[in-house]
Amino acid sequence: MPERKKNATDATKATDARPSPPSRESHEGFIPLHGGYEKLFSYPKTQIIYDATIRFCDRFIDKRSRTHDQMVQAARSGNKNIAEGSRISGTSKEAELKLTNVARASLEELLGDYQDYLRQHGHKLWDKNSKEALYVRKLGKKDNLSYEDFREFIETRPAETVANILISLIHQANYLLDQQLRRLEKDFLAEGGLRERMTRARLAARARQSRGGAHG
Repeated sequence: MPERKKNATDATKATDARPSPPSRESHEGFIPLHGGYEKLFSYPKTQIIYDATIRFCDRFIDKRSRTHDQMVQAARSGNKNIAEGSRISGTSKEAELKLTNVARASLEELLGDYQDYLRQHGHKLWDKNSKEALYVRKLGKKDNLSYEDFREFIETRPAETVANILISLIHQANYLLDQQLRRLEKDFLAEGGLRERMTRARLAARARQSRGGAHG
């Protein structure tokens, strides 16, 4: 399925996908507030993709095949690396960037698997402006989105429909992750990594000590 068309609503959500990092004045120490991956727009969407991929593979792909395991692992990586990157962000922005990029690459691999499945089985890939694709995109913008919003489709519809739904969801998740990566790069350039924060915190502590000594 071609890259989904970007719109103002998506751009706003993607840009705001991460809470703004707290200012140095509002947080003591050099390890910033971190975690909170559940609030990232990309995380619940990739969780749906992971759960739905397990159902798809169990329904339509031989459990003994290598493809079954590869697709499930790619979907898992696309979800879990977002969480791991968020948790480690307090001590390593570089690792957060790397893990988020691994998540993005895993979803790209999974996208190719679904596209291959459609091609190899003679199924049709939905046009991005088809009524089916537009319906999935609209549903994907729902607040508090979860697997339950897709369960009936994933567990009862034929393989062609389910694969196309997953392709649409992966395009949405990839778009969000691309925006998230740009934000992480921007934050890293502005704030630096752990060493830079440690240096700033040490200099600030010395400055406070010097002011305290001057008043003593």
